[in-house]
Amino acid sequence: MSWDSPDTHFQVVKNHEDQYSIWPDYKPLPKGWQAVGKQGEKQECLAYIQEVWTDMRPLSLRQAMAETGSDASPAAR
Repeated sequence: MSWDSPDTHFQVVKNHEDQYSIWPDYKPLPKGWQAVGKQGEKQECLAYIQEVWTDMRPLSLRQAMAETGSDASPAAR
């Protein structure tokens, strides 16, 4: 199996900063990442990430900005 094989299936994963990635389903998840429940072919998983990950700022930055009242998300601009 390889990342570029059409037979490889992936799962969408997310870390503690709400950053998304894909991971082959035949490998154990790396430390600090958790599956979000979406699985499938590579392009399907990447399309899902593009749909749900609309704010690229790490969670810690979003929280800090919210605390200081400077939370101007990209959608609000």
